[in-house]
Amino acid sequence: MRLGKIAACAAGFAALWATSAHSEVVGKVGVDWVGNDIIIEALADPKIKGVTCHVTYFDRSIIDRLSKGNWFEDPSNSSIACRQTGPITIGDIELDEQGEEVFREGRSLIWKKLLVNRIYDKPNNTLIYLVHSKQVTDGSAKMAISTVPLFGQPVTWEKGEPK
Repeated sequence: MRLGKIAACAAGFAALWATSAHSEVVGKVGVDWVGNDIIIEALADPKIKGVTCHVTYFDRSIIDRLSKGNWFEDPSNSSIACRQTGPITIGDIELDEQGEEVFREGRSLIWKKLLVNRIYDKPNNTLIYLVHSKQVTDGSAKMAISTVPLFGQPVTWEKGEPK
């Protein structure tokens, strides 16, 4: 019974990992003498070829965590900029108003996650990317968005353009 639960959890994690974009650190800017940094990651949307997002967030150092005594706290501040970086090919994406998660990264041991969601705004023919944090107990109002307009761009829809 226990092995079955472990296998189910592992399968769920693997499925989540497979659908989430992988990121690459492309910049790291030190902001103080204790080792706190601003990290810049590039992530390609796994279901939309030709779109790359750059996400920034604050990364607390071990020295800062130890000196302030709040080991698990991490700022929720983040920023995002998404642009067309090649020919756009759109795969099988969610078209409802909640869109879908394209990236998830843990920002604390288990309590906080940095998320990027993609939403397709059909009336304006635009992809919207929202970066925000998700916490187990308290939500955060800190967020940022970026848009990639598709109007006037050569766009290939693998499943056909939505009607």
